[in-house]
Amino acid sequence: MAKPASRLHAPGWVTEFRKFIMRGNVVDLAVGVIIGAAFTAIVNSLVKDLFNPLLGLLIGGIDFSNLFITLKGPHLATLADAQKAGAVTLNVGLFLNAVLQFLIVAFAIFWMVKVLSSFHSRQEAQDAAEAPPPAPTKTEVLLEQIRDELATANKGATTDKA
Repeated sequence: MAKPASRLHAPGWVTEFRKFIMRGNVVDLAVGVIIGAAFTAIVNSLVKDLFNPLLGLLIGGIDFSNLFITLKGPHLATLADAQKAGAVTLNVGLFLNAVLQFLIVAFAIFWMVKVLSSFHSRQEAQDAAEAPPPAPTKTEVLLEQIRDELATANKGATTDKA
């Protein structure tokens, strides 16, 4: 008679890891990172291909990507040539590009969060309007009973004096 195939026993941490990965916030984070990477590519192109040429034109034809200071070595016309020649450079233009990209991303995220927050608060308000009022607590019920009994007692006391 053939022996049944035995299943491999997975260590406990594998099950824990699987649960961790499948939690909603981890999956949401992964989606956010992927969208963020795609958004970064768009912003990089926006800054490099649209903003920098316009700013360079307004400033007088300066190409920010070639705005650098040579600290040591030959001073050449372009950053790529200077780096190829082994020059030590301060890449001011690349730094300005990075700052501009950061500001654009921060501005876009600010507006995205603002819009999503307004949608969320509208949804909460709509849910609150549609939800039935919560049932009174035991304390509230007892206080209402005491109030009603006092009102009845006071009503009887005022008719006796009259």
